[in-house]
Amino acid sequence: MKTDPRTFILQNTVLMSPPHVPEIQLHLASEAHDLWLKTEEDLEEIGLPPPFWAFAWAGGQGLARYVLDHPETVAGKTVLDFASGSGLVAIAARLAGAADVLAADIDPWAASAIALNAAENGVAIRSTADDQIGEVVGADVILAGDVFYDRDFASALIPWFTRLAGEGKLVLIGDPGRSYLPKDMLESLAVYQVPVTRALEDSEVKMTTVWRFG
Repeated sequence: MKTDPRTFILQNTVLMSPPHVPEIQLHLASEAHDLWLKTEEDLEEIGLPPPFWAFAWAGGQGLARYVLDHPETVAGKTVLDFASGSGLVAIAARLAGAADVLAADIDPWAASAIALNAAENGVAIRSTADDQIGEVVGADVILAGDVFYDRDFASALIPWFTRLAGEGKLVLIGDPGRSYLPKDMLESLAVYQVPVTRALEDSEVKMTTVWRFG
């Protein structure tokens, strides 16, 4: 890496609580930081993939809210937070009493963000950059926020989630109406009005649903 992720994150984010999950503090990019203004070329120059970890996406906020409000979902269980980003959902699971949480994100920068955010919230979270799609999962619960935004990605996830749900695992999805959400395979558990930043989304509030897969 051309840039030290931990140093960069600390210099280009501010500690704040996502609006729908005030119990948790994360290192996030705000409009006051240059990270908002960097183009793809700027990011490539410093060796930084698109910084999804720097924002609290609506699907993740909804899923984190659900886990905190329904701790029995994860309490005493092992959890995989898939496409973890900032680690928001993983942190919520740990705060709700999960026995062990693995935050998985293929972005090599996410591990640094997750470690910083976990420490800020006083929880221990393991992380991995290994691609989990199609793999055997030992966890009891799989949490996935905002993952159905891309057709090819969705096509890879659906058979994997179907298999995991068929194995008796609880697969929960947080989604604010992304294009490739397989609604016919989902059961709605809760709906939230999640405040978001207009720079990221097409509105200031996104209706976000937590779904059970399978």
